[in-house]
Amino acid sequence: MDFVSIRIITGDVARLVDFYERATGVAANRATEDFAELRTASAALAIAGTRTVPLFAPGAARPADNHSVIIEFLVDDVDRVHRNLSVFVEDFVQAPTTMPWGNRSLLLRDPDGNLVNFFTPVTSAAVAKFAARATS
Repeated sequence: MDFVSIRIITGDVARLVDFYERATGVAANRATEDFAELRTASAALAIAGTRTVPLFAPGAARPADNHSVIIEFLVDDVDRVHRNLSVFVEDFVQAPTTMPWGNRSLLLRDPDGNLVNFFTPVTSAAVAKFAARATS
């Protein structure tokens, strides 16, 4: 099994795609006006409009209603990312903070209110953990 993507359902695909393109520097592949993907080396962030939900199961997902998932991006320098995002991000939840597990994390909300974490491993154990992942 291979984890390949996470999908966000939104009422405004264009707005959310623009946000994630600006936040990550990754260009989206827009398949239709209702679906786009931002691909990284390890997975994709899919963004789909509400009109796609009935294709799976009517009412199964609602936009801007996430209260339990954090979308995470590994970055080289979380403090630099924070400075870059400060130009357009409106809702920072937590400034860059070194967490007990060894990552320096920046937590914010996207325009739909989804939590997004940009992080950089900073302790030797955290660095080793992600270095091992890159080589496997």
